[in-house]
Amino acid sequence: MDAFAFFVYALTSIFVIVNPVGAMFTFMSLTSDRDYKERVKIGSRSVLIAFLVAIVFAIGGEIILRFFGVTVDSLRVAGGIILFKVALDMVYAKTSGESFTEAERKDAKEREDISVFPVAMPLLTGPGTITTVIVVIRSVPSIELKMVALLAMFATFLITFLMFRFSNELSKILGVTVTLVFTRIMGLLLGAIAINFLATGIKNIFMAML
Repeated sequence: MDAFAFFVYALTSIFVIVNPVGAMFTFMSLTSDRDYKERVKIGSRSVLIAFLVAIVFAIGGEIILRFFGVTVDSLRVAGGIILFKVALDMVYAKTSGESFTEAERKDAKEREDISVFPVAMPLLTGPGTITTVIVVIRSVPSIELKMVALLAMFATFLITFLMFRFSNELSKILGVTVTLVFTRIMGLLLGAIAINFLATGIKNIFMAML
């Protein structure tokens, strides 16, 4: 596979499930009572921790799968179902329960430091993100393309950091309507990726049984 084409595929897959735009507005809601410097600090720590968690699963994903006796195709099927549910929530402009629940939102309001929980996890690196990262990394055999996937991960979290950093300015530019339109488009793309995960996983499982 061409490196650039795979980078676009990996970036799209990871970007739409992380959903920096939706995460930015949730982050703003959670930090509405914090001053600017504290918000920047929380945002920076959250994105860094989320990126490191994603790296751990990207690099150690195969070991984790072997430990639990799970194949990557089984993960594709399970992940595809999860991602499709998230995609439907995004298309209908709902807050996805997969990444962030109302109970977690209430708990966050009572926490002094929300950078690890719930912003880094599960808002940025929930089950959907972890599944996507593992599947994307395992979908290519060469070290070079795996490095391309890691680069796509870095680009996604860099964009997320910038959106958190300039959330006040971006929220004024984007507004609610543009955000909802963008979220629905991301939902459609994520739905297509989810179906691809499902189809590939089911096909490979079926072929292995023959």
